[in-house]
Amino acid sequence: MHAPLETAELLAFSRTVDAGSLSRAALELGIPRATLGRRLARLEERLGTRLIRRTTRSLSLTDAGEALHAHARIVLDAVSRAEASVIRPDDVPRGALRISAPPTMSAGFHGLIVAFARAHPEVLVEIQFTSRLVDLRREGFDVAIRATGTLEPGLVARTLMRSRLVCVGSPLYLGEKGTPRARRDLRHHRCLMGFLRGELPETHWPARGGGKVPVEGVLFSNDILLLRESSKAGLGLALLPDILVRPDLDDGTLVHVLPSVIDAETRMAVVYPEAQHLPPQVRAFVDAVIAWARTELPRNGQDPPASAPRPALSRTPKRAARAPSR
Repeated sequence: MHAPLETAELLAFSRTVDAGSLSRAALELGIPRATLGRRLARLEERLGTRLIRRTTRSLSLTDAGEALHAHARIVLDAVSRAEASVIRPDDVPRGALRISAPPTMSAGFHGLIVAFARAHPEVLVEIQFTSRLVDLRREGFDVAIRATGTLEPGLVARTLMRSRLVCVGSPLYLGEKGTPRARRDLRHHRCLMGFLRGELPETHWPARGGGKVPVEGVLFSNDILLLRESSKAGLGLALLPDILVRPDLDDGTLVHVLPSVIDAETRMAVVYPEAQHLPPQVRAFVDAVIAWARTELPRNGQDPPASAPRPALSRTPKRAARAPSR
């Protein structure tokens, strides 16, 4: 059995990977380059495997190095938080805050991030906009904004907004292809689709009352606004949040079709891991997002604000289990 890993060695490894250079990493850590090299060598010796391939011009990770780097970040963040909780137990938000959010968030959400960073100068904010459904614990994220009704075990979701998903098409498209009246009619229609969990192209739409309806996609995108514009241009039918297309439905630019066949609820939520003692910076951000949502996001059944938000693409079938809303 090899000796347990040391934090200094993990820090040397993680900082080297992030910096992309031994010299730069040593400078950031305030230690001689030779000391950094010895720590990396000891780490590889403990694990019995090569972690970093070094050349005179570049560094690259081995498969083992990739695996270790993903976990090292989580370990070092936990150590940092543990130290901060003891050394500065004043409950002031500080330290790292890693956030995942859909790329289709509104400019208002961007303003929220700016305001939060200004109000909490001791918090190091790192936000990644991605359509991928990240694993918060494994990938070291503190909080995520999601449009989903199902959660992995050990996560908490607090609802920010609810909306219906509606199937829509333009008068131009419906004039050319005909208006579908039953689910079987969708076999003859061009459909504009998103991605499941932000990764896999959709193949079905949710049926009213539960179940799924198979559809043929001709355009796939994780940008919900592109799907809306494509539908308005007559490229096909799209499944979109009612709050996003309500102005188009009201002025006749889009037409709601198959209301008795295709139907589901979607909700936007702020999601974070369950914890007995939530880090102050995470608690502060969750509270800030909820306060922002109460004033900036439309409530279910009400008109959207003048500048409508850009909801995420994840779809929630009506019968999906709902995460607790706290």
